[in-house]
Amino acid sequence: MITQNSEFIFAFEAVMTNPNGDPDQENKPRMDYETSTALVSDARRKRDARDFLKEKGYPIFVDTLADKKVPMDKMFEEVYNQWLGNKERLEELLQQDEALLKLWEELELDGISTYAELNEALKKDKRKKDRLSDLNNLFLTQIIKKSLIDIRLFGSAMAVGDVTRTYTGPVQITWGYSLHPVELVKSNTITSIMNDDASTFGKKHKLYYALIAHYGTMNKFSAKLTGMTEQDREIFRKSLVQGMMRNQTDSKQGQSPLFYLEIVYKPEFDGYLGDLRRFLDVSYNEERPIRSLKDLKIDFGQLTKVIKEMKERNYIDKVIGWFHPFTNREYLLQIPDYVEVDLWASVNG
Repeated sequence: MITQNSEFIFAFEAVMTNPNGDPDQENKPRMDYETSTALVSDARRKRDARDFLKEKGYPIFVDTLADKKVPMDKMFEEVYNQWLGNKERLEELLQQDEALLKLWEELELDGISTYAELNEALKKDKRKKDRLSDLNNLFLTQIIKKSLIDIRLFGSAMAVGDVTRTYTGPVQITWGYSLHPVELVKSNTITSIMNDDASTFGKKHKLYYALIAHYGTMNKFSAKLTGMTEQDREIFRKSLVQGMMRNQTDSKQGQSPLFYLEIVYKPEFDGYLGDLRRFLDVSYNEERPIRSLKDLKIDFGQLTKVIKEMKERNYIDKVIGWFHPFTNREYLLQIPDYVEVDLWASVNG
């Protein structure tokens, strides 16, 4: 499991694209219209990461079955059945948790191969039925640690009967926002939207340009429950970058990861600096439209200074980073020293 807190900034460019449509506003880009600031939900980033990890072969809990959205209790049952139906995998799972094995034997569940059978067997006996929540909590926790990387990372509020444990994700991501004012493309372009058995018409809504940044944290204490590992941390970093590159739909074409910076703290340090975006100074010519990175200056000077002070206090283990290898750094000033990681490197499930 991870033993060090960390916090990060992930920034990306959006060129002639809709980084996060708002269904309450005809799918226009989410915005704070009073400040002309583009907004992107944390759910958008997590969805990209989940979809990418699924394609790489990782089992995902917050997912679909047979390409259809299903209630969480149905997904829970499906995941349970995948383990109950495989005797060898089930035995391995039980042997890795002494409390789970003891409860399994106490409830006399040998031979059970589906969740429906398990429910039926326990509900016949009131004493056993009262232990169902305990069993589900222990069983699901082990499944998460073994195979469900999205819950190991992001957690889940389990809206499932007979599951009382809430899994707080070690990885928490804020809503992203543009580091400068943005403009909507003034266009009434009509597009055809195909549904299952018909088609309708709608408008394409896009931004000219936005440099958008998310802030996030990784918490060592939450990792104890979900079992998030150092390998999971490495995979998550790559999924942010590569998940965005994978999502090249019509509305998302034009998005490109720009940089990722992460402060990794010493194991004995339990806190955070807080939203790192407040240490970035962004300047631009207010008389000219912003259409690319060339129209901005991103100064990391304040962040560099704070990191130096935190290192002097012996709170920081290291700073790691990735910048798009073909970005012109002329517009990125006073970047802090960092250990380079390759977030384009392949992820294998």
